[in-house]
Amino acid sequence: MEPDERRYRIIASPLGPLLLAASAAGLERVAFVADARAGAACAERLAAGTAAAARRDPALAAAAAQLAQYFAGERTRFALPLAPSGTPFQRAVRAALVAVPHRATTSYDAVARAIGRPGAARAVGGALGRNPLAVVVPCHRVVGALGALRGYAGGVERKAWLLALERAGAAAGGGAPPWS
Repeated sequence: MEPDERRYRIIASPLGPLLLAASAAGLERVAFVADARAGAACAERLAAGTAAAARRDPALAAAAAQLAQYFAGERTRFALPLAPSGTPFQRAVRAALVAVPHRATTSYDAVARAIGRPGAARAVGGALGRNPLAVVVPCHRVVGALGALRGYAGGVERKAWLLALERAGAAAGGGAPPWS
């Protein structure tokens, strides 16, 4: 495989299909298929017959397995090689998000302070909106200063469902998604 060759896989989740993309460097993308940013390249590659190869790909298989464990309430942290693109600021925001414990939330302002950029809460929100690793990099754990649910690239309903899943664990399963 060429170093820049990407592999794609679509997996089922309680929140709808998820697109996974990986390269030799690691997992680059986890996106809700309904997300327009998921891209036509995935559909073209899958249609061209790479779906079977993607199922055998170790990075995509590990991501699929760990996401299934998360949705079943059996995993609270991901252990995957990650290789998302982004600016140094976006990478710093994502690193701060990975440090937010399972079942906890934080605010945009707290993330800004954690990366040494107090007053950059709005920029943190912009970086979260560009998070290429939905669920794996838990931007759903960032809420407004008073605990209000604010934007989420996958939709606020999905954000609420993920938070409920984490609070309740597998027993409650986060409840049925509102679109099911």
